[in-house]
Amino acid sequence: MEIGLCRFAALLPVAAQAQQGATDMTIARKAELKTVDGPAAYFTGTVTITGQFQREAPSRVSGAIVHFEPGARTAWHSHPAGQTLIVTEGVGWTQIADGPKLEFHAGDILWCPADHKHWHGATAHQAMTHIAIQEAVDGTPVTWMEPVTEADYRAPLGTE
Repeated sequence: MEIGLCRFAALLPVAAQAQQGATDMTIARKAELKTVDGPAAYFTGTVTITGQFQREAPSRVSGAIVHFEPGARTAWHSHPAGQTLIVTEGVGWTQIADGPKLEFHAGDILWCPADHKHWHGATAHQAMTHIAIQEAVDGTPVTWMEPVTEADYRAPLGTE
């Protein structure tokens, strides 16, 4: 199943949506940003998504600020052009399929290569917030897959 953060573009402030054909700089003010719950089909636990955006062509970039409460995580997913995560708060875990589970911290920047099945989220005991940035290929920024099992989520940390 495919869905991108751009599906939530209707939740953006009108000023931020008025990009098409715009020649002026636009600012989406913090007080105007909408926050939505992460859909249960793509997230386990309590996740909130704030400030989702999808830029107009020729740009292909989209993103959002995503907050995970302890124990919350994404489902397995991939991005056709890769994904950058800028961790702003807390501690999280991530894993590429068949790779080690890794821990990351506030201030870290993660890169997941294109078309690599992966997941990320908070640790079992600490919340985590990141800024997610990805590009669409043929209009698709993400392909969602199955939920991460408790066994995968609670597996021991690996080494880089």
